Amino acid sequence: MAESKPIGLAWRSNTLFIVSTVGIGLFTDLFLYGLVVPILPFILRDRVSLPEDQIQTYVSALLAAYAGASVLFSPPAGVIADKTSSRQAPFLVGLVALLAATLMLFLGQSIPVLILARVLQGVSGAVVWTIGLALLLDTVGPANLGKTVGSIFGFISIGELAAPVLGGVLYKKAGYPGVFGIGFAILAIDFIMRLLLIEKKTAAKWEKQDNGTEDDTNRQDDGTATGEDGDDNEEEPLLRKKEEDNYKVPDGQSKVVRSFPILYILKDPRLLVALLLAFNQATLLATYDATIPTEAEQLFGFDSLKSGLLFIALVLPYLLLGPVAGWLVDRYGPKPAAVLGFGYLVPVLILLRLARPGGTPEIVSFCALLSLCGLGMAVIGSPSIVEASYVVSQYDNANPEFFGEQGPYAQLYGINSMVFSFGLTVGPLISGLLRDRIGYGNMNAVVAGLCLITAVLSVIYVGGKPNFLRRK
Repeated sequence: MAESKPIGLAWRSNTLFIVSTVGIGLFTDLFLYGLVVPILPFILRDRVSLPEDQIQTYVSALLAAYAGASVLFSPPAGVIADKTSSRQAPFLVGLVALLAATLMLFLGQSIPVLILARVLQGVSGAVVWTIGLALLLDTVGPANLGKTVGSIFGFISIGELAAPVLGGVLYKKAGYPGVFGIGFAILAIDFIMRLLLIEKKTAAKWEKQDNGTEDDTNRQDDGTATGEDGDDNEEEPLLRKKEEDNYKVPDGQSKVVRSFPILYILKDPRLLVALLLAFNQATLLATYDATIPTEAEQLFGFDSLKSGLLFIALVLPYLLLGPVAGWLVDRYGPKPAAVLGFGYLVPVLILLRLARPGGTPEIVSFCALLSLCGLGMAVIGSPSIVEASYVVSQYDNANPEFFGEQGPYAQLYGINSMVFSFGLTVGPLISGLLRDRIGYGNMNAVVAGLCLITAVLSVIYVGGKPNFLRRK
């Protein structure tokens, strides 16, 4: 007896539903992370009965447990995803880990349980970012990846902004049940959407049965990620053949490379610079998170709630302009956005030294500067993913047997997640140290120098070397 077609196949495999499901998954991860962070000191004090002088140490340990698990588990998550026939199964497993972590944080009354909970939360974050981005690429293709990532990053930034403020307010008004109640509600919505999701390649099999047509949903076309117009001419087949030869993987690769083929591509400077973009983007985000509240407290006497509200100025431009910036990356390639975005942030970060103590005028001025930073963050949100995906797709299309049926895309996003998590980890440490040693203005000048180096490297490598360098 033939297997019956799934109910609601059309809408469950619809691009908008799949993208929304991935967006909700990423939102849930960041939201639950931010929701719990403000109440960790109270959990340690009230439930574990830690002495006051040990609380900061263990809060840092719990934060490090999340970051470390995310960094370490991201590459294995990519390998597992590329070896399995479905993205949905590991996507659901990641949510189960997050549910277990949330339950343990809600009920845990000892340090080992809380650390295990944070480790599971980090594992879940690694899985959802790795599988989620791979599922996005499977669904929208390289040509639409930029605007999709820009839209999703703008949406999930709301969760990143609102969660700490909401966590603090709910804890004050309703205690632990109020904080974790909203967390479990979001988890339930996330679980239902992931369970209902049907991948494009699965839906294509049913369409193939209905229409009697062949499909090829796994191999990725290089699309328009480099901003090429795609016009055909009589020389194009020869040019394509020559370009494809540049991405051929020689025979005789080691067992490690055959098991983890993304390692071969990591020697490509274009991919390394794309990962550098992701690292610097995460470092910038973490720098804002770590220094804006302390600077606002010192300048304006803001408490945690008012400091949290300052992030609206930073996130709102990201939310509004992220999709537009992503569309421009899809249309013109990642090089202009990477060069102009990081280059633009150089003077803007230097201008943050103009922040001064005072009243409403000084607060408005500081918010305006943060909005300018948010504009730059919107521009640099998509180039890394788009460039990395394009480079990997070139190798994948030139070596389909070497990379397997699904390609190395989940492995790529596992590496990307690891690099991004590492940036989120070292960003607060470096920025906090620099702020204490050389002051807030000079700290931002150092970060501006990092953006300048990134912009120069983007000119050279992102989207391929420019013509004036190729001639040398």
